[in-house]
Amino acid sequence: MPPTRKRSGGSSGSKKDEVQQSKSPAEFFAENQSIAGFDNAGKSLYTTLRELIENSLDACESVNVLPDISVKIEEMTEAQFNKSRGVPNSQEEKRDAEIEKKKRAGGDAYFTVTVRDNGCGMAHDAIPDLLGRVLSGSKYGVRQTRGKFGLGAKMALIWSKKSTGVPIRVKSSHVKGVRGGGGGNLLDDEGTRKIGPKPSDIYKNCPRVLEHKQKTNSDEWIGTEIQVQVAGNWTTYKSRVVQYLHQLAIITPYARLEMAYTNQTDAKKNFDLNFDRRSDNMPAQAREVKHHPTSVNNLLIQQLLERTNSKSLLKFLTNDLSGITSSAAKKLIERLGDSFDADMSPEELDDKQITRLVQVLRKTDDLFKNPDGGCLSPLGEYNLNLGIQKVIEPDVIATAREKPGSYDGHPFIVEAAVSLGGNNAKEGITVVRFANRIPLLFETGADVATRVANSKIKWSSYKIDHKREKITVFVSIVSTKVPFKGTGKEYIGDDIVPIQASVKKALQTCCQQLRAHLAKRNALRDVKERKSKLLKYIPDVSRSLFGILDGMRKRKLDEADGLERLASPRKRDQLLSPASKRLRVTKSEVDAVVKGLEKGKLSEEAIKRHLTQAVEENANTGAFDDQSGNKSKSSRDEEERLPLFIIPIYDKPTKVIRHPLFDFYPTNHKA
Repeated sequence: MPPTRKRSGGSSGSKKDEVQQSKSPAEFFAENQSIAGFDNAGKSLYTTLRELIENSLDACESVNVLPDISVKIEEMTEAQFNKSRGVPNSQEEKRDAEIEKKKRAGGDAYFTVTVRDNGCGMAHDAIPDLLGRVLSGSKYGVRQTRGKFGLGAKMALIWSKKSTGVPIRVKSSHVKGVRGGGGGNLLDDEGTRKIGPKPSDIYKNCPRVLEHKQKTNSDEWIGTEIQVQVAGNWTTYKSRVVQYLHQLAIITPYARLEMAYTNQTDAKKNFDLNFDRRSDNMPAQAREVKHHPTSVNNLLIQQLLERTNSKSLLKFLTNDLSGITSSAAKKLIERLGDSFDADMSPEELDDKQITRLVQVLRKTDDLFKNPDGGCLSPLGEYNLNLGIQKVIEPDVIATAREKPGSYDGHPFIVEAAVSLGGNNAKEGITVVRFANRIPLLFETGADVATRVANSKIKWSSYKIDHKREKITVFVSIVSTKVPFKGTGKEYIGDDIVPIQASVKKALQTCCQQLRAHLAKRNALRDVKERKSKLLKYIPDVSRSLFGILDGMRKRKLDEADGLERLASPRKRDQLLSPASKRLRVTKSEVDAVVKGLEKGKLSEEAIKRHLTQAVEENANTGAFDDQSGNKSKSSRDEEERLPLFIIPIYDKPTKVIRHPLFDFYPTNHKA
């Protein structure tokens, strides 16, 4: 008989059934904080600063106000933090605190971070939800934004709660009808700032509001100030914070940024960092557009069908999606098949028809217009140039912007710049990356900009030595959906061909601009080297020439005194060297040289002076041509070029071989 199967009874040793649980988004991200860039104490401090600063920039740009952003960072030891919070310490901890006070305040510590801006502010009643509800925000539409998920600032609050337990302090003054505190403009009819009657002054912790009150706006300030206390590590991430602010100053030259760091333990470590505004031209605001047909999926189409006010499929395609004209919509419905009709209600579409509609929309590329670039807000070449000049101060810079492109229905624009030299520039290629005007500091090697700059650009063809030159490459990509790789959103892969091609083309355009400048620079360098070499040998040449001429003078005197006689011109020709035979110097010419030597007009110093003058006059010969290919003034007429010879030549040669250091005149001498 088969063995009997035992039933599991309700004994105390049996396992209990698992309980199904659900967690809120805040709980999920609190437990998986590395997804949002809060990997460790140092990275968490850096990410907290970054998120608060970028929120401030968004608040200013949303109302077209030039940003003034102030950041204050105050570092405390654990003992100092406990004292400020009234946390009791044991005697042993107090002794450790005294020892720690004598040491540097390095490693993990506590920080009070305050970020203040002059943006739109927040409505009093909306502050708890704007800062205390994870995955809530106003940036979910189809337009370029720095952040979309309503997560960044909330994660800073969650980290504050986890690391210190201290509630955050928010102070805000806003104007009704402004985006972010509502939308609109902060300027009145006379062009001055409108003043809201009451700012918010609250102490809040997610999701519990501890204090929420209003008071009179006595200083007529508009904006937001957020203060959080978090754990962090300044020693390991100080360089990253400074690097972030430097790159942020490049990509936002219209902003004034200032940071003040103070250390309660060691005042010698305090420092300030300021970046003044360089431009008054802010990029145009990105406007929200509709979804492009090639970017949709089943879930999105189903949501659009449920929300549409269109009464027919034809109207739905033309009104609820972008880039589809009425004629294109009719052709599209014909391609869908017999089960679709232009007059059918959107509510009639079932799951199978939605799938068919999505497939045809994504595969069709001959009926639709390109994605609308109006939803993008690139910095602009003018501002990018100013930003780089402001921070890097390079020797030369070239910028370029590619025309809008798209991938999977998402529009994008690539802006690029290439600079040579500058403050703290290193030999080789350094790549600086931006995505939606946000600096990307981590995972540089895998980014599309780095890979294109290092392997897709042939720098030597543009007269650039990529190993010895100090080259800095700047690439800024803006899009409604930046294709980041990984959850950290730190780099863009090079597997998206349209973006890779656009980055390559933009960098090539910059290099082409630099090539003309570098050709002139190299010509100047060659001229300088040639001039240096010629001047180096002038003293020796002058001494030798004077020695030869003085020897001629002495022989002339000996002939006059009868000390040296030649039998006949024929014998004299036999004694002369081949070079002397070619010269055929006449007696009058020899007499003129001898007379100049006797009167002191022809001396070693005079020869040196004339040779130096000839080098100075001829150093730039042939160095420059204008862009049309015409010779410059110094090289326009080759006959004006003054030749430099050790021994003068009287018979004009038929052919001259030019060299940067000399002219070679061959003769038809027969031995």
